Amino acid sequence: MRFMIIVKATKDSEAGVMPPENLLAEMASYHEELQKAGMLLEGSGLQPSAKGWRIRYSGDKRSVVDGPFAETKELIAGYTLIQAKSREEAMEWTRRFPNPTIDGVECEIEVRQLFELEDFAPGEAIERLRELDVCFEKQPPDASAV
Repeated sequence: MRFMIIVKATKDSEAGVMPPENLLAEMASYHEELQKAGMLLEGSGLQPSAKGWRIRYSGDKRSVVDGPFAETKELIAGYTLIQAKSREEAMEWTRRFPNPTIDGVECEIEVRQLFELEDFAPGEAIERLRELDVCFEKQPPDASAV
């Protein structure tokens, strides 16, 4: 089971304020523990939305909307992707996630389970996705390599 830990954006992250060394150290320690446990798949911070864009759909038409985007509570500042044996194991690890804000103020992270190919009815499209091997069923890094 794969889960994404979603760190929500703040005014600081949207302003491009870099986290202090102590927060980076906490995050590094947490991610090292995940890696040693064989659970870490990926993790990264995201640049401010001013450097991004959205694609808006209207039927078959598409338009580009450049950032920044005004409502920070709808934005993501970073993520960590883990693989756990159960929802309970994922919850146990996410409770240990460091407070991601620069000054330790009240905030929240969001955790969402990812779909696996087995969650969908069998079919040609699912087999095509399985052959791509890019977005589903990734195995965690070898914990013994750490």
